[in-house]
This record gives sequence, C-alpha cells and structure tokens, in this order.
Amino acid sequence: MLGHLARRLGSLRGQQISNALKGISPNQLLSKETHRHLQSSLETISPISMTLWPFSSQSRDFSQPNSSWSPEMHKVYDHYTALCDTDTENGEEKKRGPWRKLPSYNRSIKYATAGIYLSKLIQAKARLFTRNFKEPGTAFEYVVFVNKEEKRCVCVFQAGHLLEGAPGHVHGGAIATIIDTVTGTLASFLSGPIMTANLNIDYRSPMPLGSVVLIHSALDRIERKKTYITCKVTSTDESKLYTEATALFVSIGVGHLFGSQN
Repeated sequence: MLGHLARRLGSLRGQQISNALKGISPNQLLSKETHRHLQSSLETISPISMTLWPFSSQSRDFSQPNSSWSPEMHKVYDHYTALCDTDTENGEEKKRGPWRKLPSYNRSIKYATAGIYLSKLIQAKARLFTRNFKEPGTAFEYVVFVNKEEKRCVCVFQAGHLLEGAPGHVHGGAIATIIDTVTGTLASFLSGPIMTANLNIDYRSPMPLGSVVLIHSALDRIERKKTYITCKVTSTDESKLYTEATALFVSIGVGHLFGSQN
C-alpha cells in the first residue's frame, strides 16, 4: 500500500498530499505487506534520481550559505559554485560545469519521492546528526560538491565551537563524523543506499576550531556490494594536511530501515 502511495504522492503537491494521507492509520502504513511494497518501491530509485526529486518548500536545504559562514567559507563556496554554473551563448546552454552542489536535509528519507511527507510518518522525530543543531555556526557547517565524471567530491567544512575536543581544537570524533558523512555521501551517490562497514582514520595535525577545511573524497573501487572511498582533509589552499582516511561502504536494501523483517 505505501509503495503505491509513495508513487502517487510523487505526482502531487502541497494540500493534495495532505488530503491523500487523511484516513490512513499508522497500522496500515506499517504492516508487513506495506514494508515489502515500500522496500520494492524505494529500491527501484537509482542513485542519481534520489538526489534529483523536486522537494517541498517546507524542506530546508542546510547547505545554503548563512550568516555564520566566514569570508573564507564564502570564498571557497563561490569558487566551486562557479564550477557548477552553465555557460550560455545567445540564450542557449553551451557547456555545463563538471561540479554539482548537493542539497543537504535533516533527514535522508527526504531524498525519496514525497519523502518529506513519509518522514512525518516514519520515526518522525529522527534527525540527521550533523544537521540537528538549531543555531547556525555552532557545529557542522558544510556543503558538498560532487564531480560525477571523476567520481569524487569536495566538502567545504567550517567547524563550530560546540565541536571542541582539546582546547581550541576540533574533537577527533567530530572529524570522524564529518569524514563518515562526506565519504558516505559520495558512496551513496555512486552506489545507492549504503551503510558504513569500516572507517580508518589517521590524524596528521590538530584542526583549530572555527577553521575552514576541504574534505577531498574519491572513489577507490567498487566490488559488487562494496564501495571503497579514500579521503583527505586539508586547509583550503591544500598546503596543510589535517587528516587522512579510507572508508568501506556496503550497499543495502532499505526495507529494514522502515521496520521490515523480510
């Protein structure tokens, strides 16, 4: 039932979707049959299309610039945004840049068709860990740009004051979190739904709080359901190396995320 509902909601807008949900109980939505339909429906969504669905205006894109961003953060953001732009000549598209900015929401489910509405029905209080801080600039400020042709991405990351470990420096766990987030973003972009299987990190130099860094991630290889990603964290001019990492992600079905046991 929910699989059919998700497809139907994808063609609706605003109040139409709210009306479509009326009269549907949680038990109906979360039955075993529903889980099977939902898993089948979501697993047909390709990795690329998961990031292309139109989103409701109610969804906030946390990757957009805000008042907490430093001049350096804005400068690097503008640099990569320029690489995403489409050049035009005589009003016609001529060439598209190699990079693309990915939106960032506080729940991954919002990438699916009508996801903003489904997220209100399934674990409605859940939030992405790196996007659950209400005050901008206090923790994880970041934006990811992906290069599909080169199978790599760059994250511009500004570390807020709530991420302190050693006095004046970013906590190692916070660095691991943003590395897992960025490498996982690239893996899911290339391979679809994934989960982290292994993350190896070498901390090369302390990272000052408030600093802006680049997180470079690139595909190493894909072996069946396994996606291997390499990563390094540098200063924005790439003259200083803060961290190096390798990550392994495993492709998964998404049914269990919605309670399905099958």
